[in-house]
Parts: sequence; structure tokens; C-alpha cells
Amino acid sequence: MFTSTSTFFTTLLLLSCIIPRGLGAVAKTPGRINKCRVKRQGGQVLEVPPNSTAQETSPASGTPIPSSTQVVGQLPTNTSLPIPTQGTFDGLTLPPFDYANQKVRGVNLGGWFMMEPWITPSMFDNTGNDAIVDEYTFGQYQDRGIALDALHSHWATWYTEQDFIEMQNYGLNHARLPISYWSVPIAQDVGPYVPGAWPYILKALEWANNHGIHIILDLHGAPGSQNGFDNSGQRTDTPIWGIDPGSVEHTLQVLEAIARETGNKVSIIQLLNEVAGFRGQQWADTAKGFWQAGYDRVRAAAGDNVKVMIGDAFLGLHNWGGYMKASQGVMMDLHVYQIFSFGELERSWDNHITFMCNRKAEFTEYTYNNLWLVMGEWSNAVTDCARYLNGRGVGSRWDNTWLMPREAGALGSCQGWTGSASTFSQEYKNFMRKYWEAQVTVAELAAGWVYWTWKAENADDWSYKAGVENGYIPRDPSERMYPGLCG
Repeated sequence: MFTSTSTFFTTLLLLSCIIPRGLGAVAKTPGRINKCRVKRQGGQVLEVPPNSTAQETSPASGTPIPSSTQVVGQLPTNTSLPIPTQGTFDGLTLPPFDYANQKVRGVNLGGWFMMEPWITPSMFDNTGNDAIVDEYTFGQYQDRGIALDALHSHWATWYTEQDFIEMQNYGLNHARLPISYWSVPIAQDVGPYVPGAWPYILKALEWANNHGIHIILDLHGAPGSQNGFDNSGQRTDTPIWGIDPGSVEHTLQVLEAIARETGNKVSIIQLLNEVAGFRGQQWADTAKGFWQAGYDRVRAAAGDNVKVMIGDAFLGLHNWGGYMKASQGVMMDLHVYQIFSFGELERSWDNHITFMCNRKAEFTEYTYNNLWLVMGEWSNAVTDCARYLNGRGVGSRWDNTWLMPREAGALGSCQGWTGSASTFSQEYKNFMRKYWEAQVTVAELAAGWVYWTWKAENADDWSYKAGVENGYIPRDPSERMYPGLCG
């Protein structure tokens, strides 16, 4: 047991310097021991590569890998914070999941290693600074030590091993774990983001393995932002990932590192979340090229056992017919929400269910003719009322407090639609159970589903855990109150 943060990080770095295939600025050669020096500087733990006159390159691409000192993570000033210890978890002991014959039934571990203001609003409200709206500004607009201490406390407590125990008890078999590129310790400048989550990520993989949960390790935030959403790390009107080859290459190097270090510890590596293909043809083309390049990098680094997940980039399944069909172990991620436009919000409860049921043919045809399809994000929410859901400081379309109010006025009050389930009517809960079943029914015509999200501080309409506890999600996901709902 490590008695302090300082001891833990020093030990972690010493271990990373002697293992044959560790992370770091120096490219690793199988069978070779890589030596490096560890030192402290300005409150940071640094890995200093040995002196070398030759610049290392990525084995898959031949692209030079930066050889400067690697910032693995700063030491928190509060050394009483619980820091995970690295045990003997060397790889999965779970039997391989049979994706051809079993259904993925999972939850997203939202807001843990990629914070979102609506999932943990307290993390942002406690800064006392309205300009802090994402992880980028979280590191930019407050004292670095304060930000670091807050993040270490969050990483250590927002999810614990007990959550994985409960997931298993609720009949779930997968969890999708969103992580950020700056949490993966490779040698590139990530400021103003605050690195340091990697030990906690590894501990999460160990907990999942110990409790029968297969992990989809999801790169949720990329350099330059792949969509401009706060869930990419940076809320911006001018994301550059899709138009900047340097950001794409940086992302591919991050994926190589993820594959090397976790390819034997997870069931699926998701190359990148929600690429904004809707931003134009260049973005769409970049996404298509990136999926293939990312697949090649993961296969080169981790072999064929781990599955690789791509996404539809908001372009719809019809734009991906035949794509990567010949590649081994590839899956498609599709996100389905019905709340981010006034037209969707105006649907009646029955129309929400009908809309989902009407996608049966689309799901089955794509899965049969192309790749395994997983509905990797969806929820029971039928309003956008959750506080900060549209961004910190931004209201909702439902009550017409959004950035661009509509002339027709509000669709209604947000009271009783989000927040604590204790405020939900029984009629609303009954609908959410029916809506849950409709979505699961359609998703299980394909390869399965991953609900967003396991829990939230104050949005029980989005919380799987709260749904089970309050009766509008079944404890056994195979149970049906409305058999034959979608015909």
C-alpha cells in the first residue's frame, strides 16, 4: 500500500522505466529493457529518457515521436487523497465475449475521466468561476494546484469498486469508459489540461475484470477537439481536429499507446467518440481515413484479440455501407437521442416510442450486411432539462431558456422532468420503463446497447442506477413488462 501520492507516482514511474513495453517518449522494442531517469520538477513527476542521438519513430507510421521529457502527472498538494495502487492485473481473466451470439448490455461511466458539467455540476460550481465550462478551462482559469487536488479527489471517488459490483448485480456485462487524450501519458504538451488520471484508469480496468464487466475503452477527447462539444474536453465553435493533420496524427499516437498498454486488459478499443462529420466534407473524409488508420495502429500494437469500434460521425448508417466490412473484429457505435431539437422534443410519448420501433429494419439490415452495431449512447430522457446538459450557463429548449429561444415559447416547465426521481410522477416512470424497453428491443436486434450514463449528481432521468432503484429500469435487463412492444 502506498502511503503517499509522492511515493505512488515515483514507484509508478520507476516501474514504467524498466518494463519492456511501457509508455513513454522512447519507442519500445519488444524484448529490450528501456532505461530512463525519474525526477521532480515544479511539483511534477517527470520521466527523462536516456540520452540519444537518434529520434525515435512510430513503428506503424514512421512518424517521429517527441523525445522531450514526459509529464506523467503532477503531484497533488493534498497527499491524504486516496491513490490507487497497481496490483497484479496483467490482463483479462474474463472469458472472451461472444459478440456474434450474446448481446452487449452495458452502461457508460460518464463524467469520470472526461468531466461534463451536467453530470457533475458541483465540480464546476465549486470553482466559483462561470468561465470554467469544460476541462480545458478547468485547468486554464484556476490555480493549477487547486485544479489538480479537485481532480484527484474526483477520480478517486466519483466511481469506486462498488459501482462495478452493482453493475454486475444488475445483469450488465459491459461498461464504456470515456477517457481523454491528455490522460494517456505520452510525451506531448497537453496544457492547459491537467493530466494524472492514468493510474485511476488502470484501476478501473482491474475492477471491471474482477466483477465480470467487459470494458469498451473509449477515446472521448482528441487534440484540437473532434466536435467542439464540452464532452470532447473543449467547448468551442472552432474545433480543428478534422482539418489539422497534426491533431489527427497526435490522436493516432495516443491510440498506439492505449493499445500497447491496455490491449490485453479491455475487450474493445473505441478509436474516437462523436467525430463531427456534419461540419463538412473534409471532416467526413478525415473520419473515414482516421478509422482505417486507427484500426491499423491498434492492430499493430495490440494484435487481433481486442475488438475495434468506430462511429458513424453523425452521418447516419446509410453512409457506411460496406465500410471496413472485410476488417477483422470491427464494430460500429451509433448514438440515439431524441431531445436535441425542438422537433424531437415536440414528439408525444407514444411518438418517441414509435420513432425508435421504426428503426428496426435499419438496425437489423446494417448488422446483417456490415458490422456488429452497438447503440453506444442513449437514455430515458425526453427533455433537455438536465442542468448544464446543453453546456454550463446554457438553458434548455424545453423551458425556452436556451441560447436561441423560439417564438412559440416553452414546451413546458422543467419541474418534475429531471433532478431527483422523487419528483417524478408515477405516470412518467411508467413511460420511462416502456421507453427503455422499446430502445433495448431495437438495439438487441443488433449487437446490443450501452446506456448513457450509470449515474449523475442531479439528473435521475439519465441515470441507469437511479432508474433501477426507482423502478423504471428493470434490475434484470432481460425482463419485459411490454413484450411485443415493437411488433
